[in-house]
Amino acid sequence: MAQNTFISGVPWRNPNDLKTLVENKTTYTLDNCELNIFETHQSAEQVNLVFGDLVLTTMLKGKKVMHLFNSPGFDYLPGESVIVPPNEVMKIDFPEAEWDNPTQCIALSISKEMIENTFNLLNERFSSRVLTQEWGLDLSYFHLINTQDLSEIINRFIRIGVKERSREKDLIASLALKELLIRLTQTQARDMLEKTYKELSSSNRLGHVVNFIKDNIRENIQLEELASQACMSKAHFLRTFKLELGLTPMEYVLKERLKLARQYLLIGGFQIQEVCHMAGFNNITYFIRAFKQEYGVTPKSYQLGLKK
Repeated sequence: MAQNTFISGVPWRNPNDLKTLVENKTTYTLDNCELNIFETHQSAEQVNLVFGDLVLTTMLKGKKVMHLFNSPGFDYLPGESVIVPPNEVMKIDFPEAEWDNPTQCIALSISKEMIENTFNLLNERFSSRVLTQEWGLDLSYFHLINTQDLSEIINRFIRIGVKERSREKDLIASLALKELLIRLTQTQARDMLEKTYKELSSSNRLGHVVNFIKDNIRENIQLEELASQACMSKAHFLRTFKLELGLTPMEYVLKERLKLARQYLLIGGFQIQEVCHMAGFNNITYFIRAFKQEYGVTPKSYQLGLKK
């Protein structure tokens, strides 16, 4: 998990102020949304939680087991977010929570009006989507690994909710909410492509490009070649890719190479120089710098950590 995808800066309650040891809640109310911080300091099972609006939950510390949509529970860990529709009951287990090892998460409930207004505006201004027909949240992809952009806007929103004291607080929060919704759709789009790009490769331009990148990740991939694969001009392709997925095509290529390098390191038995070239890098210094920026440690430190 990349270190830059974690959320920081959420205050803990003073122990003397805790009203309950299970899902103790602190609430910050803003126009069109409500920011809730939950702390749990003892193990518990089948704790029910429900909101009247759509909720973005983000795990900050510890571990939960989340049960949604009458499906088997799944581990919910820091660096991950879950989108929950209105009035959907979350059944939550806290298998590891203790006084010295509490869990902490946020739940941001967003008004229906804010969601509709934001996506209506996007559909008016950017109607020619390639990956999906229109802007909006797809609850088929409700459990997300936070991207850097998504983590950054969540961090910013937390600072606004918890620390901002200006008269413009609600306006600032409203603008941040709009960006948050955009980042959520982009994160979902990337998640969808990861799971369906092979099926989409023959019918969707972005699906075809992602399939091409993965098939040729060790080659010298150029932006012009990717635009040609999408049958778009270079400028149009660049704008479309960035708008729908939240990063440029070459940033996507870099992340794919770093993921591949990490897989080789997990397998073990390779020198760092070998991993560098097998993952499509031709400059060892650039590879080490990029890997550290993505994962917080150098490839060598990551490799040594696996052996402990």
